Amino acid sequence: RHSMLPRHVQRLGRDWITHWNGSQMLTLNSPVSSCMRWARLSPPWATFPLPIPADFSTNWRLPPVFGPWRQFQNSNWHLDNYMQSSCFHLPNPSMKSEGEEPLTKRRRLSGQHDTSTPDEETNQKEASCLSVAQNEGKHSSKKGTIKRNWEYFCQQSRTMKISENKESDQSSTESEATFDFTVMSYNILSQNLLEDNSHLYRHCRQRLLFWTYRFPNILQEIKQLDADVLCLQEVQEDHYRTEIKSNLESLGYHCEYKMRTGRKPDGCAICFKTSKFSLISSNPVEFFRRDIPLLDRDNVGLVLLLQPRFHCKTNAAICIANTHLLYNPRRGDIKLTQLAMLLAEIASVAPRKDGSFCPIIICGDFNSVPGSPLYRFIKEGKLNYEGLAIGKVSGQEQFPRGQRILSIPIWPKKLGISQNCVYEIKQQQKEENAGEKLEGAKLDNTQEIVIASEKLSSKLQHHFKLSSVYSHYFPETGIPEVTTCHSRSAVTVDYIFYSAANDDSTAQPGAEDSFHGGLKLLGRLALLTEKDLWTVNGLPNENNSSDHLPLLAEFRLIER
Repeated sequence: RHSMLPRHVQRLGRDWITHWNGSQMLTLNSPVSSCMRWARLSPPWATFPLPIPADFSTNWRLPPVFGPWRQFQNSNWHLDNYMQSSCFHLPNPSMKSEGEEPLTKRRRLSGQHDTSTPDEETNQKEASCLSVAQNEGKHSSKKGTIKRNWEYFCQQSRTMKISENKESDQSSTESEATFDFTVMSYNILSQNLLEDNSHLYRHCRQRLLFWTYRFPNILQEIKQLDADVLCLQEVQEDHYRTEIKSNLESLGYHCEYKMRTGRKPDGCAICFKTSKFSLISSNPVEFFRRDIPLLDRDNVGLVLLLQPRFHCKTNAAICIANTHLLYNPRRGDIKLTQLAMLLAEIASVAPRKDGSFCPIIICGDFNSVPGSPLYRFIKEGKLNYEGLAIGKVSGQEQFPRGQRILSIPIWPKKLGISQNCVYEIKQQQKEENAGEKLEGAKLDNTQEIVIASEKLSSKLQHHFKLSSVYSHYFPETGIPEVTTCHSRSAVTVDYIFYSAANDDSTAQPGAEDSFHGGLKLLGRLALLTEKDLWTVNGLPNENNSSDHLPLLAEFRLIER
């Protein structure tokens, strides 16, 4: 039938087929350049039927011929010499998506030299106090899932493990002066945005992307992690109204929601357990301003002031903020302005009567990577943006296109927000109050303020001493943690920032506490590496139905 082929090659399709882990495999003891997969097209010498699943990708191409026929004929075939570098993988109809990451991802990840095992990665010590819950393997016994360990900080903390039967009772040894609670930040992936950006999810099986499949998984994650406060991003309005709100209320949450102001029908939600908190105020923040051309995007934020339900001090309060900043990597000017607007709202909500701030937690998808100028501004409280390229603000692109420099100032004066990220009316009142105490030197002080403002015109500041719950890199290996993973990228863009108490050893070195009391980080749900996530086919997958991981931290409120 195929007279041009050697006889022993013609027999291969009939006689030299073996099954290897549920897939048909052929092996050649002469190494081939790479492991190639054939689909839709069967080789001319293959006389056996080749079943192809209906949902299998059609992007595969037939590999080139292996060189001159004489060299191919002289090759010595052995089925018992299995080598990855010399295999043909013919897809089986029952092939699952788990572990089958896109070829580009597999090539890139294969170059990583990860010398530590999964168990070693999760049993790290951080700041000489971090311990990892014992007897918990990273990989779950359930196929296609990865278990995330609960990391706790040993000093004055209780061991807390995330499980379906997580204990919710507080330790009996805790004093009445402390209040422990958990906060989750989770971008749940709006269905509308998923469908508008379907190119990011080509690695996913189609059925996993339907909302009817995704929502039960997301709800199950929320139930299992059982956080006292939820900060959710990309919450689609119709889903929130018909399903999300009612389901969360049945779990004991009170929900506050702010929808985006443009055509995108999603927004941010903050939900809290009514058994742990009561609502003092809810303050939505709209980043769109019709009269300011710079602010033509419809992102939003939400700031709540909550009162803990405990009997230590009746005036105790915690400020919780949630936002989803603009994605566009080349519009750092908009990102910084949106962040300044959020910080100004927090500064107006969080002050106490004595002029200090109550403890603050800021959650969200900031569309900025660790170490970027925007990230450093949040943690360090200052940023000199003179000469900073607009495309380098968020650090999303290694080689940003366009090198337009940030203007000085970034936003116009009519926005009403100062370079200290507070509403200018409040700042003027503060300056007036300070001026009343120093009436004799009022004129000189005014001149100094004007001169100082001119010198600091390219410097942004804020008044909060913020720490990050996560360290963003695994301590011993230096491998980055990942909060989002899809076909295009795997990076950290989601954060939980908090105002740390003086005795919090997990806060960044040198941080000083300007608060009366503060928050102590007791523990956190460990993040994963990109390599870990591609073992379950990235995100979303069968068990994790967003392209982001939920972040979870436990805090203790310390009152002075």
